[in-house]
Amino acid sequence: MGVTLDLSRAPATPLAPKAPNLTGLSRQELAAALVDAGAVPPEKAKMRAAQVWRWLHHYGVTDFDRMTDIAKEQRAKLAPAFSLERPEVVERQVSRDGTRKWLIRMGPGIEVETVYIPDVGRAGALCVSSQVGCTLNCTFCHTGTQSLVRNLTAAEIVAQVQVARDDLGEWPSPKEDRRLSNIVFMGMGEPLYNLDNVAQAIDIIADHEGIAISRRRITVSTSGVVPQLQALGEKTQAMLAISLHATNDELREKLVPLNKKYPLKELMAGIRAYPGLGNARRVTFEYVMLKGVNDSPAEAKALVQLLKGIPAKINLIPFNPWPGTEYECSSWSTIERFAAILNRGGYASPIRTPRGRDILAACGQLKSESEKLRASARRKIEQAD
Repeated sequence: MGVTLDLSRAPATPLAPKAPNLTGLSRQELAAALVDAGAVPPEKAKMRAAQVWRWLHHYGVTDFDRMTDIAKEQRAKLAPAFSLERPEVVERQVSRDGTRKWLIRMGPGIEVETVYIPDVGRAGALCVSSQVGCTLNCTFCHTGTQSLVRNLTAAEIVAQVQVARDDLGEWPSPKEDRRLSNIVFMGMGEPLYNLDNVAQAIDIIADHEGIAISRRRITVSTSGVVPQLQALGEKTQAMLAISLHATNDELREKLVPLNKKYPLKELMAGIRAYPGLGNARRVTFEYVMLKGVNDSPAEAKALVQLLKGIPAKINLIPFNPWPGTEYECSSWSTIERFAAILNRGGYASPIRTPRGRDILAACGQLKSESEKLRASARRKIEQAD
């Protein structure tokens, strides 16, 4: 039985605040919004926007009254015109290994899961979602069993980082000893199908006067939307990860149906042309280990050949089971043998330690609560049987 250390519910908050939320605005949009609302004269917009920006993204405030370097009469104009509210945290779970998962409600029927994984990257990584649901239907992924509801806005993506930092106690933005040091777009959805909002969110997250997480510590994972790879690199300068999982088109089309549209030859060409690619900016290839499906020594050798010449590392991911799946995880000895072949081929191939399995927070397990029984309800049913 999985151990849930903390299942708490935040007090209900308005799901659709009347005033526009400033969270997802760029610096320029923020300045314009202050002027358009009549809260700030045009000649002071840039200065005032810089102040609000720092309070919002560096200090994490949710109340204009806390912006103490802005005059009271000015704050009195800002408060009724705009919102700084967080979305509702419907459920918070903590795994026995320290992984945290939040179910966040952005609006009626709009729920996403966000996961914090300690001891990943420099200190800890936040796995954020870019869509509610997903269109890709990858057969090994729990999220893929949930149909797409909609793209998340830039504000809703940034809000996931804010919620995590609220819970971790990381305001103001620390310069040293961060607990949250890395951002990975590996949650629900395909980020490249929502690139504009993902790119704007990254601009906000990486801003040095705000959350201030370096672009070198922000990774965007895609299943291979080839036409958007160039734009991703140019707009975000983020690190690239590819959800690969197979070395030939026949198998990859079964595991990752998007491969039918963008087969491996096109995908590899797009990766080789990724802006900034080099030894200092290697591509991460994600490869989930599925028993008897893609884990043979022959597959490992084929993977080395497929990636030949690409500066890369390969994350081997033990398959994380979820209710109803037909797949099983490869044995540990099989995974180690696979990794040894990749290492001999010249590729670093760390085996990702499964984290948060007991709260369905591990890779491939995320699915919003609007599409499943809430954990508490499920436990009541089990206890009644």
